[in-house]
Amino acid sequence: MTFAQPEGYDENARPHPLGRRGRSQVVAAAVCLVLGVGLIGGAVAGSWLAGDSGETGVDSGFAAAGSMWHNVPVDELFPPTVQGKGAGPGDADRVWTRIAVAPDSGCEDAFDPLLRKLLAPVGCERLLRATYTDATQSHVTTVGLLFTKADAAGMASLAGRFDKERLDRRTDLIPRPYAAKGTAAAGFGAGQRAAWAISVLTDAPVVVYAVTGWADGRGVDTPLPAGDAMESGATTAPAQAGLGHEAQGLADRVERGLRKNVGTTTEQPS
Repeated sequence: MTFAQPEGYDENARPHPLGRRGRSQVVAAAVCLVLGVGLIGGAVAGSWLAGDSGETGVDSGFAAAGSMWHNVPVDELFPPTVQGKGAGPGDADRVWTRIAVAPDSGCEDAFDPLLRKLLAPVGCERLLRATYTDATQSHVTTVGLLFTKADAAGMASLAGRFDKERLDRRTDLIPRPYAAKGTAAAGFGAGQRAAWAISVLTDAPVVVYAVTGWADGRGVDTPLPAGDAMESGATTAPAQAGLGHEAQGLADRVERGLRKNVGTTTEQPS
């Protein structure tokens, strides 16, 4: 026993067998298929010719950041004046003025032995430092950019260790200040470190840090990580003086400037 092929109806209510496409439909489908394959193939070829992949932009940005210590003017990495809108206690505005720039150098004698040992796995390509004072010239802050020799995996590993072991809070891992002679920071030594911030970047081979103290050279018995000094209700002298805000505020803005310059460096001409 056999059955007739089931019928459907076209737009004019004429019966036609189901499952059978008109010639125009078949032609249209074939054209779409050819065009689709052509577009996909063209996109793949174009991407390959341009060297475009999902990670290319990230890789180029990482590499560009690593060369900024000799490609970007010092006034862009450490501006003569830094505006800190809302960076002070109670969201007060801050203004910092650069009073000294250290010669670019290696890392020998730039860090205490334990911190130098911790940073050793990522290497030291170049260390750039500048020291600022606040508008009242009561505080001094050294900001540093350590350009490492590490790749992205190496920076991620170091950042993970800092995060897991909370190394940015240890008082035996505070960066050293840059005490320039003849400036308000002349007496800014190891014993004057009051608050600090340190950040290991993972999208650039850079460690950003800042360390703050009083401009009058007074000593500090118990320095605080910037986060602790910025907590509401903190009663220590560095916290009451807003030194945590000084360190964190300057470190954040220098880091933002670094990222902005990376974006400019990696732009392609049109």
